[in-house]
Amino acid sequence: MALTVLVDYDSGNLHSAEKAFQRMAAETGGGEIVVSSRPEDVARADRIVLPGDGAFPACRQALGAHGGLFEAISEAVRDRGRPFMGICVGMQMMASWGREYTDTPGFDWIAGEVTRIAPSDPHLKVPHMGWNDLVIDHPHPVLAGVKTGDHAYFVHSYAFRVTNPAERLAHVDYAGDITAIIGAGTMIGTQFHPEKSQATGLRIIANFLTWAP
Repeated sequence: MALTVLVDYDSGNLHSAEKAFQRMAAETGGGEIVVSSRPEDVARADRIVLPGDGAFPACRQALGAHGGLFEAISEAVRDRGRPFMGICVGMQMMASWGREYTDTPGFDWIAGEVTRIAPSDPHLKVPHMGWNDLVIDHPHPVLAGVKTGDHAYFVHSYAFRVTNPAERLAHVDYAGDITAIIGAGTMIGTQFHPEKSQATGLRIIANFLTWAP
């Protein structure tokens, strides 16, 4: 049975994500869902999910503080090609740099930097919070059945500026483009919370659990 590990590194309550992944695994035959902070669980996982809430530097530090956890993730994803999904700050970790509070190196898996949202309309508030319409830039197997205009739920003040436009799979408009989904190779990331995005998010989770890159 395939094993998907949701990585727990003290970066937020994973209960809703765990329930959403368990539901879609049951519906798709997607295997077992485990929440774990143990490097050995990550090492044996068939798929890895990295959620995250909070500031980029704090999440990066927390991940590094769990001995061997980042190394296990990197080895599984970069060396063995295990499918990987980053969610919210977990997606931002994939960047080269985070510019929140202090310059912090990311994983550098997808070139780009995470910078503060600056809407051209001064009446729009930051954080960007609530529902927004996706604009699909590039097709991807994990986006099968998801189309431009579908809604997703966002809560964030910083956004991923991707260096290579081909690796930005979708964006939203918030008085300026905001990256919503990134992807390269066996890796994908969503700035929004799929577990809180109702039908759209559940479809993406189901697609990820059955994706065979």
